[in-house]
Amino acid sequence: MEERYSRASRCYKTARIFPTDVNNHNTLFGGKLMAYIDDIASIAATKHCRRAVVTASTDSVDFLHPIRPSDAVCLESFVTWTGRTSVEVFVKVIKEDLLTGERTVAATSFLTFVALNRDNRPVPVPKVIPESEEETKLYETAPHRADMRRIRREESKKFADYLTVSHPWD
Repeated sequence: MEERYSRASRCYKTARIFPTDVNNHNTLFGGKLMAYIDDIASIAATKHCRRAVVTASTDSVDFLHPIRPSDAVCLESFVTWTGRTSVEVFVKVIKEDLLTGERTVAATSFLTFVALNRDNRPVPVPKVIPESEEETKLYETAPHRADMRRIRREESKKFADYLTVSHPWD
C-alpha cells in the first residue's frame, strides 16, 4: 500500500473575525468555527487520499479560549493516522490578537473521513508517515482515539434504538 508523509496533507486557513461572526458574548459562534474546521479537515483528507472523502465523525472540538472580533483565526490541519479506509485529521485553531500579535491555541479538533470510489463505496487509503514531534505524538496516541471512536459509535447505535422518529404532533 502506498504511503504519504503527514506534511503532504497539511493545510492552512486564516480568517478575520467580524461583528456578524460573534454571538451575544462577543465571541466567535461555535458553529462558524466548526464549519471552518470541517472545511479545512476535508481538504487535508482529500489531499492525503487524492480521492473523494466524506466526514464520518467529528470526534471532538475542544474550545479552549474565546475568539473575539479583535482576533484573526488561523486553522492548521493534517492527517495524523490512517485505518484501512479512513483517515484521522487533526485541526489546530490559533487565535491571533491583531493589535498585540499574541497567539494562543484557541481550539483543537479531531475528525475522521472515509475515502470513497466513484460508486461511493469505501476504499483503502495510503498509510501516513509522521515526521515532526507534533505529528509523531498525534500518530502514537491515535490508536487510543480510534478505540474510543469505536466504543462511542456502538453506544450511539444502541442509544438511537431508544429514540423516536414519529412527528412531534402525532
